[in-house]
Amino acid sequence: MQPAVEASVPGPQVDYRALVVVLLSPLAFALVFASWTIFAVLGVELKQVLHFGEVQFALLLAMPMFTGGLAALPMAALARCVGGRRVMIGCLLLICPLLWAIAHSDVYLEFLLAGAGLGLGAGSLAAGLVYVASLCPRRHAGLALGLYGAGMLGAGLTYFLLPLISQAYGWPMAPKLFLLPVLLVALLLWVFADDAPRVSRTEPDNGWDELEAGGRGGTPARRWLPPPAVCRLALYYSFFYGAFVALALWLPGYLAAQYALSLKQAALWALVFTLSGGVGQIVGGALADRHGFLDLRWWVSACVMACLFLLSYPDFTMQIHGVHGDIALRFSMPLVGFIVLLAVMGLAMGIGKGSLMCLLYREHGDDMVRSGGLALALGGLFAALLPLMFVLGNEWVGLRTAGFMFLYAALAVCMLVMLWDGVRAQAG
Repeated sequence: MQPAVEASVPGPQVDYRALVVVLLSPLAFALVFASWTIFAVLGVELKQVLHFGEVQFALLLAMPMFTGGLAALPMAALARCVGGRRVMIGCLLLICPLLWAIAHSDVYLEFLLAGAGLGLGAGSLAAGLVYVASLCPRRHAGLALGLYGAGMLGAGLTYFLLPLISQAYGWPMAPKLFLLPVLLVALLLWVFADDAPRVSRTEPDNGWDELEAGGRGGTPARRWLPPPAVCRLALYYSFFYGAFVALALWLPGYLAAQYALSLKQAALWALVFTLSGGVGQIVGGALADRHGFLDLRWWVSACVMACLFLLSYPDFTMQIHGVHGDIALRFSMPLVGFIVLLAVMGLAMGIGKGSLMCLLYREHGDDMVRSGGLALALGGLFAALLPLMFVLGNEWVGLRTAGFMFLYAALAVCMLVMLWDGVRAQAG
């Protein structure tokens, strides 16, 4: 009689399937993220062509992240049911007609609807996360997940190529630039990648088997709810992920307005932030394989908070009435100083994302659908909120740096939750 197969253990042995997934999944991630950042570059030009305001521009940036946040958890669950490879391929094929629609749109509502459709490509991100987690070796899980998360470097493709394409051939040609790479990666996934094998279990896996079977044996709504520990980790991750994504979208326009740069120059300077974030994601995952995020979270958070504190200062003039007359003090953040702070902050955010995702895998690897899906969902919704907060500070408060002030306050709340979590763990 054959012994029963035990519950799945994260991190099967390395084989060619794991290698293919580790190589192709970041490419899919990069192309989806690059398609999201189209509006970060083209939106600046479209504002002049279509004559829409800052609020409409912020909504255009936020729409892919909003729908992406809503789609992350259901798509992660779908990846568990039908296979991550199939969901990734489906999401990649889904964004192709939407990229074509952007190239032929001439009304703001059409761009907005196309952006909402692009957000469904987040299903590829969530499915890829479940896919990579199911195949990566446990001892190198942080590095594998960090390499996957480094797909955010796809924004660099947008920043570098789109201004050149737009200047040479006009902005309608720019979205079509991604069609061939997206189709090619989808084809490579279909031909060379395999789905992770379904492992038989003697017991339900945190309620998902019950949910797939129609919710027998319990209340399905309760089984969707993750435990509090997962929610806290997802909250931490949502800040680093959401803030990074939102800033990657917002920085080209911010730099162009704040430092009177051309769109091409602003996009190239914004590339420094995404590059450092991608490198930090890999470094953070590798460090978490050895040390864990619990040793890194305070250092990473303190570094990001210091950078946000300096970036929050607007240009100002202060007049001091001294003994021998008035003393005038002026402050204006130079472009070089701003870029250095962005590079340091991007690196720290990347380390935070990479190490946190590794921690989610190590502590909740048997339920990456809910833990990873919830982290991406909260991060996407937080990222969708930030462009509106940036506009609120710019248009209504009158301070362009108010967005950094909001991020500073949000990080302070996360650090308070971390402090409360640590005190509670010591008391228990």
